[in-house]
Amino acid sequence: MTKKFLWWLFAALCILISLYPISYFVQERTFGLLSFKSEPLLSNIFWNIGFYAHIILGGVALAVGWSQFSEKLRVKNIKLHRRLGKIYVLSVLMSGSGAVVISWSATGGYVSTAGFFSLAVIWLVTTYLAYTSIKKKDIQTHQKMMIFSYAACFSAVTLRLWLPILTISLGDFIPAYRVVAWLCWVPNILVAYFLVNRKAQLA
Repeated sequence: MTKKFLWWLFAALCILISLYPISYFVQERTFGLLSFKSEPLLSNIFWNIGFYAHIILGGVALAVGWSQFSEKLRVKNIKLHRRLGKIYVLSVLMSGSGAVVISWSATGGYVSTAGFFSLAVIWLVTTYLAYTSIKKKDIQTHQKMMIFSYAACFSAVTLRLWLPILTISLGDFIPAYRVVAWLCWVPNILVAYFLVNRKAQLA
């Protein structure tokens, strides 16, 4: 029961946070992180392309990616699994590229930039390796890389869980954002490493 509850909690968080980008289309551009951006940046076409590609397609990746870990789906409908996998990979490619672009102007300066840039690169590389390994029919490597890839993707969830806690604890949004630029994904990757090693031991 505990395992089933955690699975559905995981799925619910992924779906819920995947809808978060909608808020940027129903509120003023002074909403959320955009309120910390300068007017020249907000009017920069390349930054806007990167930002909206990142949040929209990142939401798509988050929404479909969790289902790829369902053994029932893989067994009962492998075609759907493959289609969703292709959607995930394409979404990551565009969202991750957008993340690389906008990381250079991340709120909080070079500390935040380094954190989010590293996250974007890890997300892109692990997803690419997951894709190329399945094309070679190397299922074991594919599964390992997908765990790391979605651990990076899940940072969208962990960021929104940690940020309010850190903001309250530190008493200021900017220091909190610098910390969360790393805290949102480093523990995720460590958990992924543990899961991959555990899976290898049980194999």
